[in-house]
Amino acid sequence: MEDYKFLFKVVLIGNAGVGKTCLVRRFTQGLFPPGQGATIGVDFMIKTVEIEGEKIKLQIWDTAGQERFRSITQSYYRSAHALILVYDVSSQPTFDCLPDWLREMEQYASCKVLRVLVGNKTDREDRELPTAVGEDFAHRHNMYFIETSAKEADNVEKLFIEIAKELTQLVRSGHFDKDSKVGDLSPADVGSNVSLPSDRGNQVRGSDYACCSRWISSSS
Repeated sequence: MEDYKFLFKVVLIGNAGVGKTCLVRRFTQGLFPPGQGATIGVDFMIKTVEIEGEKIKLQIWDTAGQERFRSITQSYYRSAHALILVYDVSSQPTFDCLPDWLREMEQYASCKVLRVLVGNKTDREDRELPTAVGEDFAHRHNMYFIETSAKEADNVEKLFIEIAKELTQLVRSGHFDKDSKVGDLSPADVGSNVSLPSDRGNQVRGSDYACCSRWISSSS
C-alpha cells in the first residue's frame, strides 16, 4: 500500500482535440502519444507527487469532449477538487466554446472547486489566440491560468504541481472537509481523502480563496 497524505480528484474538460489526453499522459507517463485518438467517455490515471515533504496522490480524469458523451462526463464534475478547462491556442473555435463549458461547471461542479484555464499547444506556429486573451478570460471568470505544450512538455509538470500545492493549502485552511470520502473516488488505503461540501446553496463561488492568480503565462 502506498503511503500518501491526501488524494485529490482532478478533471480535465474542453473540446475534443485540444490535447487533454496528451497533457495527462505527458504528466503521468512522460509520453507524447502521436496520433492520439479521441477519448471515449472518461479515462483516468494516477500520479503521486511530493509537496512540502508530503506525498499527494492525484487521480486525473480525462473526459471526452464530444457532445454525445457530455451526460457521462458531467457526472464527474461534482466530486472534482480541481477542474482544468483546456483550449487550443491555435483554434479560435475551442476558445469560443469556453463559456459553454463554464456554464456546465457552474451547473454540475461544487462551488468550492479549484478552476484552472489552460491554453495548450503553444508549440504550434499557427497560433490564433494571444496569451493576453486567455489571461483576460481567466481573470474575468475567477480562474487560474497557464499555457502549456504537451508536445514539448512546457509547463505541464508545473500545471499539475501547482494544482497539488493549491489544493493542499486549501485543505489546510479548512476550505475542504478532511478525513471523509469523496463522491466516486476510490477509498484511500492510507492517508486522508478530502471531500467537497455537499451544501452548494450556502456557498458563493470564488469567495473562499484568492483566484485570478497567474502561475505563468507562457514558456517564452
